[in-house]
Amino acid sequence: MKKALFLAFSLSSFTALGQSQPKPVPPATPQYRPAYHFTPAAHWMNDPNGIVYYKGTYHLFFQHYPEAMVWGPMHWGHATSTNLVNWQEKPIALFPDSLGYIFSGSAVVDANNTAGFGKNAIVAIFTHHNPKAEKNGQNKFEYQSLAYSTDAGNMWTKYAGNPVLPNPGIRDFRDPKVSWHEASKQWVMTLAAQDRINFYGSPNLKNWTKLSEFGEKVGVHSSVWECPDLYPLTLNGKSYWVLTVNLNNGGRNTQYFIGQFDGKTFTPLSTDTKWLDYGPDNYAGVTWNNTGNRRIFIGWMTNLQYASALPTSPWRSAMTAPRELALRQVGNQLLLASQPVQEVAAAFQAPITLPNVTVSQEVDLTPKLKPVGDKYELKLTTQQLTDFSLVFSNSKGEELVLGYDAQAKQYYIDRTKAGQSSFSDKFASRHTAPRFANTTTADLILLFDAGSVELFADQGLTVMTALFFPTQPLSTLKLRSNGNFVVQKLTYASFTSKL
Repeated sequence: MKKALFLAFSLSSFTALGQSQPKPVPPATPQYRPAYHFTPAAHWMNDPNGIVYYKGTYHLFFQHYPEAMVWGPMHWGHATSTNLVNWQEKPIALFPDSLGYIFSGSAVVDANNTAGFGKNAIVAIFTHHNPKAEKNGQNKFEYQSLAYSTDAGNMWTKYAGNPVLPNPGIRDFRDPKVSWHEASKQWVMTLAAQDRINFYGSPNLKNWTKLSEFGEKVGVHSSVWECPDLYPLTLNGKSYWVLTVNLNNGGRNTQYFIGQFDGKTFTPLSTDTKWLDYGPDNYAGVTWNNTGNRRIFIGWMTNLQYASALPTSPWRSAMTAPRELALRQVGNQLLLASQPVQEVAAAFQAPITLPNVTVSQEVDLTPKLKPVGDKYELKLTTQQLTDFSLVFSNSKGEELVLGYDAQAKQYYIDRTKAGQSSFSDKFASRHTAPRFANTTTADLILLFDAGSVELFADQGLTVMTALFFPTQPLSTLKLRSNGNFVVQKLTYASFTSKL
């Protein structure tokens, strides 16, 4: 859990020790429960933590308060999957202790037993957050600690020597993302320290030395930096390093830098501001460790501005669909692209395909796609991209609009009339994203799952994620355009759980 989110809630709702007061549980809302995005069975969830792949299983740990639907003393919840679609929630992995709450972090497979916990032990590196020290006005209330599992992530033991990285006097000092850096033969920790990144190195996960800093006067600094990640990606045979940083920016929340990392210092190729996702509802995203050549990302699918007020019950919040990351060259720009992992693509039924759909004003696609549900994948391709909009609506006049503005060269998601929004004056909104592709052809993938949509345009160069909460399903789909817009191919495929 992040300080920014902690401050977003009224402190009066907590006791001096941060314990939540009992609150009535609102009526259940099964209509908003996603089918192929992870949600806890009940209660509060935020950041994905400790995500690691081991022996055919994807582990997803997450910030969790198991006693209420609002933020409270943080635990690490735990879920596993063999296909990134069907998730099994496990018993809580890490509980708060005398050193503090269990805030965000990462996990690694210690194949060479560098830490001495056992060969192939899974080691979690996380932030301890001490609420008593914070309440007393101390700056040193966050520090980094270890826990380990020798039975493939089922049972966890906290290291007796915690914390392994004491706080040097920095108020916001958290969210360690650790991975093995083969060239320098060390573990590298990428750590958020106020509004910049600190890099640390260690031979054994226990003894850490500061390597360098990055971020002063670089990038966006509208809030403290959080949940960083550092990983290599290859393009045309050349290796680069990607640094992602999350911040509470109101809408676009995950900025990234592409450059080189030599085991000590990260050097960006460009300091231009770039965003991994241009929608309002993707925060705290990180990537799985130990997945070989695949780099798989997942984020917390909400926004700090209204996360505690979402109209879902008895759970609160979901994760994004897992996405595979890749580098793309467009002109003189090197960009980070993301698309749904192939496992998600396999989770849909055989599609209904509509070839050569021509639109001069409006075409109602509903009769050909019936029934239009609320859990499906929609794809379209066009050879000549121009103004268009996809309008998803219901009999109550609620509508979600997605489309492209050719003059502005922007994709957009407009949820101003898409259903419930009274829970926050920040929710009803229209969001835009630049188009980076320099071709006239375009392709879109839209993932709908109850109350969310994820847009992937131009092979993942532009990505947007947004929540919406209609009072009844948006079962009508119309395609609109002021010009002569031709969709060469449109496919609609409902979700199936039979994987």
